[in-house]
Amino acid sequence: MKRLWQNIGWLLGGRGFNAVMSLVYLALATRTLGLDGFGHFAIIIALGQAVTGMANFQTWQFVVRWGAGEEGPGEATGFAIALDMLSVVMGTIAAVILVATAQLWLPLPDDLLPITLIYCVISLLSIRTTPTGLLRLRFQFGKATAAEAVQPAIRAAGAILAWFLVPNVIGFVLAWAASEVAVALALWIVAARQEPIDLSQISLRKIPRDHPDAWRFVWATNMTGSLNIAAKQLMILLVGSLGGQALAGGFRVASQLGQALVQLAQTVSKAIYPELVHAKEEALLMARRMANIALIGGALAVLVALFAGRWALEGIAGPEFGGFYWAMVILAIAGAVELVGASLESLLVSAGKAHTAFIVRAVPTILALVLLDVAIDWNGAKGAAFAVLGSSALAVIGFYVAMLNMQQIRITVETPEDQKPV
Repeated sequence: MKRLWQNIGWLLGGRGFNAVMSLVYLALATRTLGLDGFGHFAIIIALGQAVTGMANFQTWQFVVRWGAGEEGPGEATGFAIALDMLSVVMGTIAAVILVATAQLWLPLPDDLLPITLIYCVISLLSIRTTPTGLLRLRFQFGKATAAEAVQPAIRAAGAILAWFLVPNVIGFVLAWAASEVAVALALWIVAARQEPIDLSQISLRKIPRDHPDAWRFVWATNMTGSLNIAAKQLMILLVGSLGGQALAGGFRVASQLGQALVQLAQTVSKAIYPELVHAKEEALLMARRMANIALIGGALAVLVALFAGRWALEGIAGPEFGGFYWAMVILAIAGAVELVGASLESLLVSAGKAHTAFIVRAVPTILALVLLDVAIDWNGAKGAAFAVLGSSALAVIGFYVAMLNMQQIRITVETPEDQKPV
């Protein structure tokens, strides 16, 4: 637990720096581009991140899971790099198709389509989950945090340059793309210094040969990661498609400010997963403790959003974004729910139940996306936010039920045959 708190501390420090820098670029982008312009920017970024997220395998989990043995992370890293290459190829094909058909379903003008494709390709080439996994495998969260700090720093600096030199959507998208390249290079450099990377180990066959359940785990974690992306980026794309660029821009700002807790949930998940893999006997207790602590933190954060959210929203983005205050509060509640569920989801994945985690996440996410059109017609951005909240609540309830089932199975196995399970 001591090491876990140290790791979470490093990650939270990085998130804090990221949050401050994000406020810089968010204020500059929203006030420079306005509601419609920022909506176009939000749609381009969401499309690039959606393509990358759905094509990208969660290779950091593979490195941690299969690189922790006595043989070291060599083969696991080679397998992860091979999957990254596959992601780039698959993602580029998907990006070309999506951008070519964008005007059929997204409110993007012709002159922004080339920069949209460029951003998608750069995002794919900047996939960095493998070096992140190498650093987490060795519990080098401090070095990972320092490398990841490059992204918000470059993003904020790029936003300032765009504000001065190219004050339009293209300028801010280029600033974002530059930050993606910079952080990927930083993480690969730091990871290579920590753990030498043997390119001769790159293969899609070695790990599956030694671990029969490898591909099942790969596809389950990939689909779970894709669902997490769909819950955020695809939601923004659909909001833009159904409600226009102004609604997409406002929803993006409300989401970024209100769902800061989701980022915190991901931070907790990333820190606790390696610990759960190593501490198998205490994994369940550790996850439950983290969930209880997260419940208190989430409640406090929702109160902050409720009482200070409008001031923050209008002070950062401008008065024209003030109408998205209640959407932000609802999304903050959804973020608190995700914060509670983060350790429970990590527990399932670490126990080899990634497919269960995927199913539990998939059903509510698909339901929210299906009902999004009705939700927007009912109450605009607030309706979309309620769809996100409902999806998060159902998923976390499912994680909790699955955890109880794991506990029941464990007690049944450990209890003598002549006694009933507790």
